[in-house]
Amino acid sequence: MATKPAKQKQNVYEVAQAQLNRAAETVHLEDRLHMILSQPKNELIINFPVRMDDGSYRLFKGYRIQHNDIMGPYKGGIRFHPEVHLDEVKALAAWMTWKCAVMEIPFGGAKGGVKFDPRAHTQAELERVTRRFTHALGDNIGPNYDIPAPDMGTNAQTMVWMMDTYMNRGPSRDKNAQRAVVTGKSLPSGGSQGREKATGQGLVYVVQEWAREFDFSLDGATFAVQGFGNVGSHAAAILSRMGASMVAAQDHTGAIYNAEGIHPRRLARYVAETGGVAGYRGAEAVDRASFFATEVDIFIPAALEMQITAETAPLMRCKLVVEGANGPTDLEGEAILRDKGVHLLPDILANAGGVTVSYFEWLQNRRAESWTLDDVDQRLHEMIVRAYRTVRRLAKEHGVDNRTAAYVHGLNRIQEVYRERGIFP
Repeated sequence: MATKPAKQKQNVYEVAQAQLNRAAETVHLEDRLHMILSQPKNELIINFPVRMDDGSYRLFKGYRIQHNDIMGPYKGGIRFHPEVHLDEVKALAAWMTWKCAVMEIPFGGAKGGVKFDPRAHTQAELERVTRRFTHALGDNIGPNYDIPAPDMGTNAQTMVWMMDTYMNRGPSRDKNAQRAVVTGKSLPSGGSQGREKATGQGLVYVVQEWAREFDFSLDGATFAVQGFGNVGSHAAAILSRMGASMVAAQDHTGAIYNAEGIHPRRLARYVAETGGVAGYRGAEAVDRASFFATEVDIFIPAALEMQITAETAPLMRCKLVVEGANGPTDLEGEAILRDKGVHLLPDILANAGGVTVSYFEWLQNRRAESWTLDDVDQRLHEMIVRAYRTVRRLAKEHGVDNRTAAYVHGLNRIQEVYRERGIFP
């Protein structure tokens, strides 16, 4: 008997466009603005050679997509991943535009990436890839124009290499001010307190607001995390300190489960040593379907895009999905969750803590200041709470889901600026 072919994954940019279209109808977005916002302003594709440790050369493909800058300089991460492609980066750049608008941050949206597997390269090769890519970007990035940050496969060290490469291209007298060309740097090189945990911290602040609104106790709640990198691990650790229990986790190496709970800090140390959750002795191995079918209160997708689909959404048994990743839920998956009565907190709200604290880092660099962790966390909490309450108010006023309400909030702000400024000439 012939096997049924696997259903093709939805195109991530088409999903992003559909989300925009749905919100545009709700907010009565002007046709000219809908047209402008449907495509990025700039699409940069770079093919650049890099010398490997053995003396050979390899050609790498890099992207920088600048979606919109009406609200301020372009802002968005750089990811190193073998599946990076143009439509993905375009979608991620658009989501950054909406995310910054939702958080009322004076940035526009951008995203970048290099198509390769960083785990297959030495530290020296990663440095040369990063520096060569940064050099090739040239004046397409800058502290007042386009400010990259870490994303999947990159980290604080990557950002320091980018910063140093950019600084060494310009005049010596401007070097200190040029630290603001990237965010997510290490503390000694101009980073901010709280930046590493910022996305996970912001996600938890959103969960806390949801729990307060719906009279749900996080003490004793259960949760599962897909993707145990920077976002998932920090969110899990913070939630566990509130009394919640992580019972399942999954990443590119496999999935694990323990009904009695998995210690987030111990798992994070194990992942740092081994590269993934597979083989962790504090839990049993389960397959992908069993992981999605795990009964929990909160499910946190914090990995790649398009994970909650028509195949996985029917399996899920949870009260709340909090999107730690960008675009983890496709259109069919979201419709299924909605029909099942599952609450969903969308990416452009739930994972906005990262870009918010990146904004704080940018401000500190520009002002030559250094804020305390308490100051950073307090400011982040205030901005997240304000955004959450605005989104929930708009959801009730318009009778729409939280994702559409978040888009409505962002589009209202962007449309107001376009109306005031006009379109030159």
